[in-house]
Amino acid sequence: QVQFVESGGGLVQPGESLRLSCVASGFSLNYKAIGWFRQVPGKEREGVSCISIHHAVTDFVDSVRGRFTTSRDDAANTVYLEMSNLKPEDTAVYYCALPEVAPMLCPQDPSLSPWHSWGQGTQVTVSS
Repeated sequence: QVQFVESGGGLVQPGESLRLSCVASGFSLNYKAIGWFRQVPGKEREGVSCISIHHAVTDFVDSVRGRFTTSRDDAANTVYLEMSNLKPEDTAVYYCALPEVAPMLCPQDPSLSPWHSWGQGTQVTVSS
């Protein structure tokens, strides 16, 4: 089965940090862009960021710029989302997925491409 396995979530206090990992299961990340998404119950899934095969990062949400860092290790078949200075509004389930349109590059907006190979997600809760 082709999908991502996300991990690294947890309960943290505001201002703390977490590093999420997203491992590709059943396929290689080589020559593929990867997107990070998050979803709060009752709300639509929101694109967070995307990293291309050239390691170029597109942040889809203004509020994460300067706090979240997206990176990839193709040898480990893993994408990372390092989150610092976490805020309560970052609370969500975080997912990885692949873009269908121009699969090696990131769209300027997540709505410009369908996405696939979703994992089960990892819960991030930011609360004092």
